[in-house]
Amino acid sequence: MRTVHWLCIGVTLMALAGCDGSGDFDDLKQFMAEVRARPVGNIEPMPKFRPYEAFTYAASSLRSPFQPPIKVDLVNRQKGSRLVQPDPTRVKQFLEGFNIDGFEMVGTLSNETGMFALLRGAGGVHRVKVGDYLGRNDGRIVSITESAVQVIEIVPDGEGAWLERPRSISLKERS
Repeated sequence: MRTVHWLCIGVTLMALAGCDGSGDFDDLKQFMAEVRARPVGNIEPMPKFRPYEAFTYAASSLRSPFQPPIKVDLVNRQKGSRLVQPDPTRVKQFLEGFNIDGFEMVGTLSNETGMFALLRGAGGVHRVKVGDYLGRNDGRIVSITESAVQVIEIVPDGEGAWLERPRSISLKERS
């Protein structure tokens, strides 16, 4: 055991004797001299960045570009009536601030006062009844069944009059 110990010490001393610092580092010394000889002022200045300009998206109330446009038959088009128009003095309800296409019916509730529909959209599930308003086009709920909510919207006809447009929100099963 003692011989192995002295043998390890001897090998270590011979390895250390080989690291006397007189190795061939000429290529490294030459590279360092070249780097030090380079001029110091060759750093390019930082590019000038334009400051961020805020952008306000103003088309949020328009039709979604991902939905097909509604085809209008100009010859057989229904004419609006000046008798039908939204009530500008009516206080808007919360769900009128959202697009009607963003709602889906997920169920119904009923009690002694009547039937209610459960609509998912606008950040949660909302309970609505007949007479409530929904969507951006003055949509009034006219009937609620087990399978659908019927809504009548008041939309402009493009000629200064208004049309009543029926919409239906069907029950989405397994939601």
